[in-house]
Amino acid sequence: METAAPSAVIVAIDGPSGTGKSSTSKAVAAKLGLRYLDTGAQYRAITWWMITNGVDTDDPQAIAVAAGKPALVSGTDPAAPTITVDGLDASGPIRTQEVTSKVSAVSAVPEVRTLITELQRSIAAEAAREAEGIVVEGRDIGTTVLPDADLKIFLTASAEARAARRSGELRGKEATDLAATKEALIKRDAADSGRKTSPLAKAGDAVEVDTTELTLDQVIECVVTLVEERRAR
Repeated sequence: METAAPSAVIVAIDGPSGTGKSSTSKAVAAKLGLRYLDTGAQYRAITWWMITNGVDTDDPQAIAVAAGKPALVSGTDPAAPTITVDGLDASGPIRTQEVTSKVSAVSAVPEVRTLITELQRSIAAEAAREAEGIVVEGRDIGTTVLPDADLKIFLTASAEARAARRSGELRGKEATDLAATKEALIKRDAADSGRKTSPLAKAGDAVEVDTTELTLDQVIECVVTLVEERRAR
């Protein structure tokens, strides 16, 4: 990645689902005047494209062949982040339970990860050149995508706390009971941590923040403090 401007800061926030990554990352970016990138939305977007275009998401070879076809564009305004696929707004469709159940399989395909990682690095490099910097959240940002990030944070929380938060995000027909949500999260954790290419893992130099007993505001305050301390160095 290109060298960032002296005033720019690149922040990598990783962790499993339900730890507050998205809410924290957006709020921190907004407070500090940084850009924001939800890398998970990119993997969800390409998964949604695969589903809607009839690609067998249980067939890694079929996914690999189709990986380069969709055009993904991520907006990095923390107040209104966007994701489009082939010019279509995908921010709603990518949050369905069907996409959630298939995204780990699609994102585990090396060809998909290579393409998305290159896209993520280009977005981070542009933010470093043209803005104050960027907060990039995902599962392999500090370890694989941006190993030279100025600050790496790994958010954690108990499975019970994460399930409760995720259940609270679901509405209508997508709503499910707490036990089922917890089971799905644990299954997703195993898939993400066990994949051969860029597994979910804490970078050796990352700051771990356990959000189990913290409110969202407390987590945001903690991360803002960490970023400000890094900027002051």
